Amino acid sequence: MRALDFDYMLGLVPVILSYVPITLAMAGASMVLALALASLLAVERVIKVPVLDRLVVLFISFFRGTPLLVQLFLFYFGLPQLLPALANINGVTAAIMGLTLHFAAYMAESIRAAIAGVDRSQWEAAQSIGMTQAQMMRRIILPQAARIAAPTLVNYFIDMIKGTSLAFTLGVTEMMGAAQKEAAGSFLYFEAFLVVAVIYWIMVEALSQVQGRLETRLNKAFAR
Repeated sequence: MRALDFDYMLGLVPVILSYVPITLAMAGASMVLALALASLLAVERVIKVPVLDRLVVLFISFFRGTPLLVQLFLFYFGLPQLLPALANINGVTAAIMGLTLHFAAYMAESIRAAIAGVDRSQWEAAQSIGMTQAQMMRRIILPQAARIAAPTLVNYFIDMIKGTSLAFTLGVTEMMGAAQKEAAGSFLYFEAFLVVAVIYWIMVEALSQVQGRLETRLNKAFAR
């Protein structure tokens, strides 16, 4: 049995860490876009606009029912064939598009469930003072739903960070792509991928700590 090359692993750490900003930038941009889209989809699922609701259900069904890797390939390799204007789409853009739409489908259902979890008396109170549906959603319902959905949304962000590792299949050199290149040159695949795994693990643990503090803070804000 071959011993691990710890010197190689230690030397690889700063190389992999230098690609963390790319990973976080892709995950952060995808999270912001997915959250905005998911909020719109969730509100639509609650108020159910005719015809549009069927399209939203179809969208959610497709992006929840197909693998993320397949969706990334569709955006990067398939769309340019269908739409020549996207012939020059790069891997980062395709990855952000795929992550955004994939996770928006999941997040929309979580936000919809959170909206449904807001006490009915809040809806009735808002209606009794003459608020429109849009005002009621923006001022009363969505802020409370955000507290309910926050833990789940942070979990999706964690999954999104791990999902960025698939971007290397589109030619993006992020953490996984960098490890693949380093391992191909040294043939020390186990060490290279172990370093990546540990760095992902540390990042997720740090986010889990943030998630715990966020939940405590939100619960305090609504404590009676």
